[in-house]
Amino acid sequence: MNCRTLLLMSMLALALSAGAIDLSAQEWATKMFETTSHNFGTVARGAKAEFSFEFKNLYEEGLHVASVRSSCGCTTPTITKRDLKTYEKSQVVAKYNTRSFLGQKGATVTVVFDKPYYAEVQLSIEGYIRSDVVFEPGDVNFGEVDQFTAVERKLTVTYAGRADWKITDVRSGSDRFDVTLSETARSGGHVSYDMLVRLTEGAPTGYFQDQLDIVTDDARLQSIPVLVQGSVVSPLTVSPAALILGNLEPGQTVKKRLIVRGKRPFRILSIDCEDGCFTFEPPSDESKQLHFVPVTFKADSAGVVSQRITIKTDLSSGASGSCLATGTVRDSAGAD
Repeated sequence: MNCRTLLLMSMLALALSAGAIDLSAQEWATKMFETTSHNFGTVARGAKAEFSFEFKNLYEEGLHVASVRSSCGCTTPTITKRDLKTYEKSQVVAKYNTRSFLGQKGATVTVVFDKPYYAEVQLSIEGYIRSDVVFEPGDVNFGEVDQFTAVERKLTVTYAGRADWKITDVRSGSDRFDVTLSETARSGGHVSYDMLVRLTEGAPTGYFQDQLDIVTDDARLQSIPVLVQGSVVSPLTVSPAALILGNLEPGQTVKKRLIVRGKRPFRILSIDCEDGCFTFEPPSDESKQLHFVPVTFKADSAGVVSQRITIKTDLSSGASGSCLATGTVRDSAGAD
């Protein structure tokens, strides 16, 4: 037994006796993962298929991922963050290689930790890559989209096999997508469809990753998933997002300023706040890309202040922005 092995065993023994790790050398690392296996099911050739294994450092010691490796070229693993402090999270992203491999494929992804203690966690990937159905491109990627803007992306589905093969439906668990399907070719057992996926104008802001299911009349492998992802960004920003009023005495007045910026010129239609202690200068009727909004707060009764200020504009379909104003009005009663 070499010196390194003896050292590692001593460190583990100390950790166990101190209660830092109540499991075996391998189990302490496995415990950090929400799941250790994923089945992609049936996917089309060329389809983008990836899954993120999320894990969190549950311990007081800092964590380091030394490496990640795959037992098969059908899966390529990457790590989003190698060094984690207590309660920080990271992901092992497993990408399924649907262009170079066909049929039933699986892989074991090994995650190697070398801090605070040595351990290996094995993650399981499996799925079936169809050779008769091809996607181009591999997914529906909207990229970055302005909110209140309708955007379309096209995906071509090509099939080789039965002359009478059909797509019967496209299903989604989200109401943010409208899908139009049209058959473009059918000859000698080859069938092609164009699928237009439209992101609706009312989609909420933020990153999204969803799935559409293409349903066919193939009784053996009826449903084929399509990855849909993108990010919806507001055309309007308000800064600061948090307006700090500070510690105030009753009757004290404080003045602040908000900056409202749009991607194109706009007018401010209204500035609203439920608390009557806030007053605002009337907004300018001028349409411009940058507005300054003076805010006056007059402290009233003692207590904690937490109020949302909402600014409505004529940008896009009535885009609005907001900030949270916070502060404390001290109770001066009984003070010397």
